[in-house]
Order: sequence, then C-alpha cells, then structure tokens
Amino acid sequence: MLKKLQGEWIITLKIKKMYLKLWLSILMVCGMAESIGSGKDWHISVPSKIPVLQGSCVVIPCKYVYPKKAKTLMTWRGYWKRGNTVVATNFPNVKLTDEFNHRSRIKGFLESGNCTWQLNHVRKTDTGPFYFKIEIPQYKSFTFSNNKVTLDIYLLNELTATCKVTHACPSSPPKLFWSHTGMIETKSKKKNELLWTTMSTITFTPQEADFNKPLNCTVRFHGRKTTHSSVLLIK
Repeated sequence: MLKKLQGEWIITLKIKKMYLKLWLSILMVCGMAESIGSGKDWHISVPSKIPVLQGSCVVIPCKYVYPKKAKTLMTWRGYWKRGNTVVATNFPNVKLTDEFNHRSRIKGFLESGNCTWQLNHVRKTDTGPFYFKIEIPQYKSFTFSNNKVTLDIYLLNELTATCKVTHACPSSPPKLFWSHTGMIETKSKKKNELLWTTMSTITFTPQEADFNKPLNCTVRFHGRKTTHSSVLLIK
C-alpha cells in the first residue's frame, strides 16, 4: 500500500512474488489440513500441520469428544505435550519449562470439548510434533498420541522500499533516514540541466510486529528543513 504525503519525492514498495505465492499456499493448507482420530469412543479433531511465521503467534484449533456418563463431572485437566514435556496446560500445579513458560496457554473450555491451544513468539525450534492429553479425575483420561500436530515454521522474504527526492543543489544533497533498520543504499544522479535526484533503498525481512505499522522515510534538506512520507506494511 502506498501513501504519499508531501514533498517532491516518491516511496515505492516492492514485495517479491514468491512471498505472495507462499502466503496464498499457507491459507490453502490451513483450510485443508484436518485430521480426525479416535480411541474407542474418544475422538479428536486437530490439524496435522500448520504453517506459521517465526516470531508470530499461532492458534492450534482442537475439538475432542469423550464418552459421556450420567455421573456429574467437576474437573477437566488438559495437557499439550511434546514427547514427555508439557508445553501447555490449564492445571496450575504443573509448571512449564522456561522454553514455553509465559508464551503458551490453552484457550479452549475443556468441559465443552474445546482444547484449542495458543503459542506466542514462535521459535524455529517449535516444530513439534505436539499432541493432546485429557484427564477427567472423576472419570478417565485419554492421550491422543496418534494425532500429532506439526508446526511448519517459515521466514518471510525480503522487502524492498525506495525513497526518492528531487533537489537543485548537488553539492549539498538532502539526507534520507528510515524508521526501520536494514541494508540501506543511497545514490544521487543528475535528472536534467537543473535538477538532481537522491534515492535511498532499504532492504529487510519484515517480522510479524512490522505489519499494520508505517514504514517512514524522512528527508532532511540543507538548512535542516525536513519532510517525510510513509507506507503501511500489510500482508
């Protein structure tokens, strides 16, 4: 998305086509990847694989069914696990390891069969596989170890933005500054007999936190007069 505010300069934003194709494929996979398994009268529905951007959060949808009994049940304890390690639980007596503490929680209401799990600040080591275990102390427990979820963690492609300003004083060209860190290249060239252009290009890999926020370019002319413009980064 492009937004021009003021000054004789232009910002353009280019995103590699491969990134756009990747995002479309992710949407398709998320819509199709569902696995249903059972253990006698115990059933669960979870995705088998979810693509997720490194550094972002992911919600793993989960629904389970257990054989209902006439007796009143009061307590449900849920555990998402990787191997023997508990990565999320609603049971406060179980302490998570430092790897998952403060960034992992069960969002679903277990009594109604919702075992949805959310993992924040996804790391490249969070691939899994993960599986769900339910405990009903007054009744039974069941481990859905045959219905594992894998996270396919990826990085975004590089993004390139260009900021260009026209000026009439080649001996004192304006200086250009970006609001984001990255690989920056600045060059000037003659436009015609009277004018010159100075262009700054920044290249970086956007993270989840960069989206829906402006990328700003500030131009400072000789004499310290400034102007600026921005583009909004959207997926």
